[in-house]
Amino acid sequence: MLLFGIGLIMLGSVLPDLRIKHSLDSVEAGTLFSLLPVGIIAGSLFFGPVCDRYGYRTLLAVSAFLMFAGFEGLAFTNTTWILTASVVLFGLGGGAINGATNAVVADISVSGKGADLSILGVFFGIGALGMPLLLSLLKKSVDFEAVVAGTGVLALTAGILFAVVHFPAAKQAEGLSFKQAGALFRDVTLLLIAFFLFFQSSLEGLINNWTTTYLMERTAAPKEAALMGLSASVAGMTLMRLMIGSLFRKMAEKKLLFISFGIIFVALLLFSLSRSVIPAAAGLFLLGSGLAAGFPTMLGLVGNRYPDISGTAFSFVLVIGLLGNMLVNYIMGVVAENHGIEYLTWFTFVVLTMLIIIATVIFGRPRNKR
Repeated sequence: MLLFGIGLIMLGSVLPDLRIKHSLDSVEAGTLFSLLPVGIIAGSLFFGPVCDRYGYRTLLAVSAFLMFAGFEGLAFTNTTWILTASVVLFGLGGGAINGATNAVVADISVSGKGADLSILGVFFGIGALGMPLLLSLLKKSVDFEAVVAGTGVLALTAGILFAVVHFPAAKQAEGLSFKQAGALFRDVTLLLIAFFLFFQSSLEGLINNWTTTYLMERTAAPKEAALMGLSASVAGMTLMRLMIGSLFRKMAEKKLLFISFGIIFVALLLFSLSRSVIPAAAGLFLLGSGLAAGFPTMLGLVGNRYPDISGTAFSFVLVIGLLGNMLVNYIMGVVAENHGIEYLTWFTFVVLTMLIIIATVIFGRPRNKR
């Protein structure tokens, strides 16, 4: 998850340097950004059936090696098509690692799957926070290529470790039957969880992708201050996931989620009413804290529901979640272009409302009903 956090934030962190090095225009830069989620979705789609059929070791090792190849290509290539392929490679590897690490933690957790998945999510936050900070600290003394290449070595080391560490055995060594796969599409509760993650991922994406622009236009914040506001959101999420995995470990999933919804509502009010960067950053910190429980809690429910095909079930809900991120953020882009960035807060309140409605239905259904 540390690698996935790094990979997800890597492209945005080094894009200004890449544009200079490769003479990229805005369209070419946008193409790179569009290819990253394509790679992540592809990795999220295939990891589950592969892990259920063959186990986790090979999939995790190969995925880490793909990230290594992607990072090294990003660092050293002078060719545009290799740059493009590199983005796809570390997106593909990162998507598979994200899904597989969540699935394996769910498999080895006897109880408190959501809490354990929250601890795993802490490492995502460390990676997402650490990469921009590292680049900023080393900017004057080390070229960005060296930092990216060093990150690639970290991925290579992780791949070697994955290849030698013992993982749980494959759960479907004979292969996944069509009946088992088809059951996922008929499970109403699982579909509700998938669409909860559709909107959860959308809300996280709206904050990650549009906050900087919103702060710069609405509060006249300089770019550096706006980026610090975005970092506050990631920091809030990381800290809260640490607390969910420790202090709030025994809290019921429903109670945890609805407290989180309250935090998100207060955070969105503070953020939307702020006219300077400091209260807006405080709102973003609270917003990250409120968003922290969504994915671990719902993935924990999926792990409990489908212990025999957890990888495939995780693939199912994660892909739907990622598609929501892409779709809602595309719509936000169209709205921002034609009507202004101020509609960001309107979007976030609508998405929060959808999360509350879907969660209410999920927890209102009998736990084992499909």
